[in-house]
Amino acid sequence: MSDSRTHDEAAIETVLEDSYRAWAAGDAAGMVADYIEDATAIMPGSLRDGREAIRASMAQAFAGPLRGTSVYSRPLSTRFVGEDLAIVVSESGILFPGQSAVPDEGKVNATWVLAKQRGSWKIAAYHNSAVQA
Repeated sequence: MSDSRTHDEAAIETVLEDSYRAWAAGDAAGMVADYIEDATAIMPGSLRDGREAIRASMAQAFAGPLRGTSVYSRPLSTRFVGEDLAIVVSESGILFPGQSAVPDEGKVNATWVLAKQRGSWKIAAYHNSAVQA
């Protein structure tokens, strides 16, 4: 892998980690700070279309059922499509207060699409589905 791709992988990892840290702080605005304006987030039964819609739904969730939660994430792969597009696949899940591990039934496979804009990696799309046993 070229030094450029190593640098890009590290930058992408930082974007995702910053989002996870903001999640753990219950900070919806911080969680979507590195999302592009027209980002999408698709989860079973739900489409959140646009950064503001994602932020608003997360703010509501952090005030209710996701209060005090954090994210477990284990990267499975990162691949680049050209110079300015990356696809990250991970296994992840929500850690609820008092949990030290996500139960198998709470794990999801997630796909992140990131675009490099003006030299910075941004989240363009997110999708998840349950991990099959």
